[in-house]
Amino acid sequence: MTFKVTGELCGRTMLSFLRSKLKISGAALAALKRDPKGILVNGEHVTVRYILRDGDEIFVNELGDDEESSENISPERIPINVIFENEDILLIDKPPYMPTHPSHGHLDDTLANAVAYIFKERDIPFVFRPIGRLDRNTSGISLIAKHRISASFLFYARQKDMIKKKYIALLQGRIEGDGEWRTVETYMKRQEESIIIRCVSREEDSGSFVAVTHWRLLYANDQISVVEAEPITGRTHQLRVHFAHIGHPIIGDDVYGEASPHIGRHALHAALLSLPLPYTEERRDFISPPPLDMTEVAEEYGCDLEKVFEESFNR
Repeated sequence: MTFKVTGELCGRTMLSFLRSKLKISGAALAALKRDPKGILVNGEHVTVRYILRDGDEIFVNELGDDEESSENISPERIPINVIFENEDILLIDKPPYMPTHPSHGHLDDTLANAVAYIFKERDIPFVFRPIGRLDRNTSGISLIAKHRISASFLFYARQKDMIKKKYIALLQGRIEGDGEWRTVETYMKRQEESIIIRCVSREEDSGSFVAVTHWRLLYANDQISVVEAEPITGRTHQLRVHFAHIGHPIIGDDVYGEASPHIGRHALHAALLSLPLPYTEERRDFISPPPLDMTEVAEEYGCDLEKVFEESFNR
């Protein structure tokens, strides 16, 4: 990637540029230093102590040899819907029942396999860099960094709460709400004797971390409630645990609630992602409508989910 030095950057060191503009991580910076073509100015190798001058052309090699490797992820031609792409990021509308990473029993049917195929077709070195991860049965927007420099920027943005993700969830029963934002705040921990299941806990319990969820009611009848939810913290299964905790588990959640005859998974969808595009001042919002299985189960309970979504997320 190439940048032109303008007046505001003149007199600053290369290190200052890399830290302030690109939000580069320590690991990525170390990799660039090892690479003879990692940092160039006007075609010549420079160190991070170089003083920038007006008109300098900076080249930062985003596709150098990475310490990590994704060679063990096999490229698979799996149809996926790309919502947005530029030279730095991919936004993919992950379908339900698709794991994000390969694991035992899911070695070739994951989001990582699908992205590996895209990179292979373009003859681009592949390292899978998801920014956050959706559960296998959670559908919706997945953010992926295409190289180590954008990954640094996005991890920084996430740490600074600059990336916002909102979900739409179908809950059992009528939840009390008036359309205003409400908050669930608890402590959570891993349930004893399980590596997967989480539970609400006490602050003093070993392994407990605070978990905060904002939510607001979009629609309700006696059988179903539709809510918009924003996890402020990113605990494993946070939304599923929190809605079960307040007495309205997500429909179809057979871990924290009960299975549903109308849907084979928990009815949870990552519907909106708001983020700053790497290295720019531009902020973008991206929207993904809920998939067919959620609209169908909502209809079984008398709710027109497409209409609710349109009125709430496309305003």
